[in-house]
Amino acid sequence: MGFQDNSGDIILDVVLTDEGRRRLAKGDRSFSIVKFALGDDEINYSLFNTGSTTALQDLSILQTPILEAFTNNTSLMKSKLLSLSNSNLLYLPVLKLNSIAPNAQTVQTDGNFVVCVDKRTFDDRATSGTEAIGYNATTRKDGFLYGLDTGDSKGGMIRIDAGIDSDNVSEIDESLIETSFIVEMDSRLGQLVSTNGTEVPGFTVDDDFIATYSFTRTANDSFIFRPSQESLKDSDTPIDGPVASYFQFKIRSSQDLRTSNFLFDRIGSTTSTQYQNRAGSNVSNVKFIDSIVRVTGRTTGFAVDIPVRFVKV
Repeated sequence: MGFQDNSGDIILDVVLTDEGRRRLAKGDRSFSIVKFALGDDEINYSLFNTGSTTALQDLSILQTPILEAFTNNTSLMKSKLLSLSNSNLLYLPVLKLNSIAPNAQTVQTDGNFVVCVDKRTFDDRATSGTEAIGYNATTRKDGFLYGLDTGDSKGGMIRIDAGIDSDNVSEIDESLIETSFIVEMDSRLGQLVSTNGTEVPGFTVDDDFIATYSFTRTANDSFIFRPSQESLKDSDTPIDGPVASYFQFKIRSSQDLRTSNFLFDRIGSTTSTQYQNRAGSNVSNVKFIDSIVRVTGRTTGFAVDIPVRFVKV
């Protein structure tokens, strides 16, 4: 990965997606570029110099070095550009992690969600064990999710709110309401399920083991919801203005993580001082793998990266 010299003429640098390369490799003339995306990840718009002459106000922005195109879909184009027909918009919707709504989980003190891959890691009170790290003396710890039994209230859910983060706006333009979301996560570590534990069919997995889930709101949807603005309280959402929709899900740990330590040894690490059992004593040799779950609104292209740690004792 490198930077393109942007001090002179702009050179168009593009790469094919995994699907594009797959179709090109088939050699049956099914390959045709019909969609493309643009992003501005490298641009710092605060460099716009209003005190300079008109011709030079955006010079620093135009000469910003830009990244070469690369094929790692977990790293590129986090900020996509979009075209809007309404030119009178003052605010655009954002996505925010909601940790204050009822039953929604907040991140734990290290700034991530901790998915306990099995019951031995999450809760061993029934067997009077001393190794589980999901509970303190009386209750489940903040940010700890039960990655096995995701069909009940133990599992813990993650919620993302979509709306205008300003109290200067009372409603959202219909064309900007998020009713579709794309979620990407490492398929080796787990999968997305609904809050009642229902699996998601039809997701795709690329050559980097990244699973892509596509959600579009339906009448009886268990992932995407349109809240009543009148019933929302300040204590229900971190968004200051109107909330157009919210997306909620749980994470089920993979069978590989539950039954084997191979991935923990290969791409993870261990800690003996970071996690405590319900008595407050450190639990040694806790295996963990750090990852990211990315949620993107299909309408606006706004994305949030959710840090997730899979742990096992």
